[in-house]
Amino acid sequence: MQRISLLLLSALALPICLAAQNKNYTMAEATNGMGTTLATKGLKQVSWQPETNNYTQVLGKAWLRTNAATGRADTLLSLASINTSIYGRDSLKALPTLSWIDKDYCYFYDGGAVHIFNASKGTWQAKPIQRQAQHIEIAAGTQHIAYVQGNDIWINNNTVTRDNGINIINGKAVHRDEFGITKGLFFSPKGNYLAYYKMDQSMVADYPVVDWSKTPAKTNTVKYPMAGGTSHHVSVWVYHPESKRNVQLNIAGPADQYLTCVSWSPDEQFVFVAILNRGQDRLALHKFDINTGQHVGSLLTEQSDKYVQPQHPMYFLPGSTDQFVWHSQQDGYMHLYLYNTAGKLIRQLTKGPWVVNEILGTDAKKKELLFSASKESAMERNSYAVNWETGHIRRIDNAKGYHSFAASSNGQYLYDVYSNATTPKKTMLLRTDGKWSKTLMESANTLAEYNRPEVRELTLKATDGTDLYAKMILPTGFDASKKYPVIVYLYNGPNVQLLKNSFPACGNLWYEYLAQHGYIVFTMDGRGSSNRGLKFEQATFGQLGTVEINDQMQGVDYLTALPYVDASRMGIHGWSYGGFMTTSIMLRKPNVFKVGVAGGPVMDWKMYEIMYTERYMNTPQENPKGYEDANLLTKTQNLKGKLLLIHGTDDDVVVWQHSVNFVKKCVDNNIPIDYFVYPGHAHNVRGKDRVHLMQKITDYFDLYLKP
Repeated sequence: MQRISLLLLSALALPICLAAQNKNYTMAEATNGMGTTLATKGLKQVSWQPETNNYTQVLGKAWLRTNAATGRADTLLSLASINTSIYGRDSLKALPTLSWIDKDYCYFYDGGAVHIFNASKGTWQAKPIQRQAQHIEIAAGTQHIAYVQGNDIWINNNTVTRDNGINIINGKAVHRDEFGITKGLFFSPKGNYLAYYKMDQSMVADYPVVDWSKTPAKTNTVKYPMAGGTSHHVSVWVYHPESKRNVQLNIAGPADQYLTCVSWSPDEQFVFVAILNRGQDRLALHKFDINTGQHVGSLLTEQSDKYVQPQHPMYFLPGSTDQFVWHSQQDGYMHLYLYNTAGKLIRQLTKGPWVVNEILGTDAKKKELLFSASKESAMERNSYAVNWETGHIRRIDNAKGYHSFAASSNGQYLYDVYSNATTPKKTMLLRTDGKWSKTLMESANTLAEYNRPEVRELTLKATDGTDLYAKMILPTGFDASKKYPVIVYLYNGPNVQLLKNSFPACGNLWYEYLAQHGYIVFTMDGRGSSNRGLKFEQATFGQLGTVEINDQMQGVDYLTALPYVDASRMGIHGWSYGGFMTTSIMLRKPNVFKVGVAGGPVMDWKMYEIMYTERYMNTPQENPKGYEDANLLTKTQNLKGKLLLIHGTDDDVVVWQHSVNFVKKCVDNNIPIDYFVYPGHAHNVRGKDRVHLMQKITDYFDLYLKP
């Protein structure tokens, strides 16, 4: 192993959470507690009323509206008034989820109709739509209601598409939700037109997902495009409600390229689409006429020797028809760039060795763009404003921690919810000029009565000198003269960051449960994880499971050098990419861990989906060595420790065949292995069954790591 270089915060790092009482968690509390009985309190259903400084929230059985400037509140709606006005009886038992359409109207859907409330007049209008409607979008201005039933689109109960089949999908997210795609319906700014995705997956191979709850079992066939195989074909269309006309955008190029970042021009005359080649190393932003579908021009291109990963649509400046903000990692970090629609770069708005996370809004009067970023630390998220003419950046909030924000539409106020290692949850209202703030709620520490462990924050070094952030949770009642077993929890895959300055400091109550039962727990974000810039994230390109293992071994070297760690009793656990990493380390570093538990693991990247896998590995035809090095089906004979594999039988993300094939290879090579399935569960085991899962994992570690 490589000799490690350490940068510890302190040789005896101060505890972040200290034991307060002697109460230990139940497994149910450790597993689901932070979302149920131990959840920190916060305001409910908070949203900004458009074009105002009012925010709304649910309090008990009332929907309140509060003016941020004056603090004056009024009741917009109550459960009783909704039941009386709409149903004439106590039909609803709780307030429904209410969403603003514009400053005057909000709505909810009850399964049979969209109910629209006029907030200024206090009146309701019911608009019946097809039952089982999904992906409902309501246009501001026109109040056109678009939705998907089955795989076809409807507007105001009129059919937009009539493909009537399982192979043609309309109005839904495409490309398996990669490239920042979260939906498939896009109303124009004034609501006069609808852009939408159409996906033809008839050419993609069928894949069986078996429903074992029925007798005989029933096969549900899905389309699953595997790396190097045939991908689906996607197109973008525009529907004109007045003429009931569908116009296909004339997008040139191979049918299996990726179409993302669908954006409207403010004047509703053009749609912009970012086109990413299947190799994912070239992106081009194009402009199309909505009346003819013809290509009008190309605005910008981005290229990489590894990959380009678009995540965000265009963001037009308020009042402008030709200036927009574009997210790009072209300088190595996700930053904001100001362009015009002629394709000219006006200026780079943000710059530095840190990552912009999200655009929050704008203050048009001050010509400021509001955004969140990890500028102070990769483990924190804060709010900032940048002047789009001068480039001057200033911070808005002043609290350490991991924040989530929502901006009023005029950009004068931020609703801010954050936590940090010592703050369970704090809900704030901030004026974005930094001159005023108000605490709306400071949540009590729901863990105060529990016997909590010490958490040490660590900074280790990768072999190339890169900082690697880690946390070590020590057993409660820690005694440095004793030796303890260790469990390493990891993910270490793309687009995921485990370590944040949030509550609880440990990151997961199950870690604290293990600490209460005599384990040291260690977790680290190695290279390949997110929020650290391209060099950090792309270090694993073409060789998944190699660089990450090297980084995790730096953590192992640190642990085994500690006098209170029993190196003969070390376990490792991860799920999904973490399951791949767990199995990889058990096979490629077979003398390190005595026990491993891998959940939902990728075993052979040739069997994983095209969009994700080819971004990080290219195709199997282009990168045969990378795929073979990462192929765990060929390495079962290396297993020396105890390994438990767990998989959901209905997994359509990492299909069940991965672990089934691995078990078959173990049988072929006479390698003992333990295996457990969760019938009816997809890629993750959730709900009450998750308690069973975490008990199963804990029992496995106890069986082989406890003396």
